[in-house]
Amino acid sequence: MLNELLRTTRARSLALAAPLSDEDAQLQSMPDASPAKWHLAHTTWFFETLVLAPHLPGYRVFDERWPRLFNSYYESLGPRHARPQRGLLSRPSLTEVKAYRQHVDAALADLLPLVQTSASHEAQALIELGCHHEQQHQELLLTDILHAFSCNPLLPAYDASAPVPTQPPAQTWLKHAGGIVDIGHGGDGFAFDNEGPRHQALVTPFEISNRLVTCGEYADFIASGGYREPLLWLSDGWACVQAQGWQRPAYWLDDGRVFGLHGAQPLDPQAPVMQLSFYEACAFAEWAGARLPTEFEWEAACGLPGFSQAADRAWQWTRSSYAPYPGFKPAAGAVGEYNGKFMVGQQVLRGGSLATPPGHARLSYRNFFPPAARWQFSGLRLAR
Repeated sequence: MLNELLRTTRARSLALAAPLSDEDAQLQSMPDASPAKWHLAHTTWFFETLVLAPHLPGYRVFDERWPRLFNSYYESLGPRHARPQRGLLSRPSLTEVKAYRQHVDAALADLLPLVQTSASHEAQALIELGCHHEQQHQELLLTDILHAFSCNPLLPAYDASAPVPTQPPAQTWLKHAGGIVDIGHGGDGFAFDNEGPRHQALVTPFEISNRLVTCGEYADFIASGGYREPLLWLSDGWACVQAQGWQRPAYWLDDGRVFGLHGAQPLDPQAPVMQLSFYEACAFAEWAGARLPTEFEWEAACGLPGFSQAADRAWQWTRSSYAPYPGFKPAAGAVGEYNGKFMVGQQVLRGGSLATPPGHARLSYRNFFPPAARWQFSGLRLAR
């Protein structure tokens, strides 16, 4: 099973990059994004540095100059190339990066039989972590190239096929009685460290929408002057509206179309609104006479009959700050830098999106971004 997970994960990254030209794969359109070529290399560096070097006897690093290029934020693993300058790495070429992947994949094929026939649970766990880490970067590859393409006046489509029309259910309010609820990952199966420990949380009685807010509903918010009414906005959000000139979600065009992976398409009023910041989600909720759910409410309600669009359309902002669960401790060693050190100044999103790899999301999954981020496939679900 581990072998199949590794094989399909590594193959999917190359398949996602296949529609891109060499020039596309080099683009870095803003400091928060990374080139597709860098994503392909960084996920390979992860396996090379954290799995192969310590666990495969005699493994030789593909190129000793490259670790500093493709280390992301692991301070304990040495110097790093500055994140905002990843687009300047014209060398190594995309062809060389693919050769790097082949080298590492061959070594992983040599390592797998060794760890699966031994008691090397650490190596097996690191390979599994590396696969789920790469799946995260598969989604980032899509969100980052979409932002880059949005900066091109030609508005090129990543996927030239027609989008599938959305038919959401009629909105209803699902009731939850509240009480003590179990939160976080428990039992078997993979989870990131920030999903635990499993613990209890108190939620008061609440209602939550059965579906996501649509583009048509958000268009009504815009038409009513939502971006011009400061009383709807958090202070920092209103400052962003003024400083950035926000008038609509990212990728909504002046001509009424919306830019996405399928290129510029007519606005679909039934589709979930996406590319919203936390601030915009909060302002809409205030305008609608509702609020955002906490992450605990979201997790408690996800199993209610009628709860739809949970993890396959848009990430859903919550009102919860990204913080450690009671008893959380980062893992020992470099992998301890994976999540814990980012638990400040960010908001939790729950669910998943149309760009989330199949099987990657789960009930306890905690995504997180700064509140002003709007280049992700992020939308909202109302609560009250």
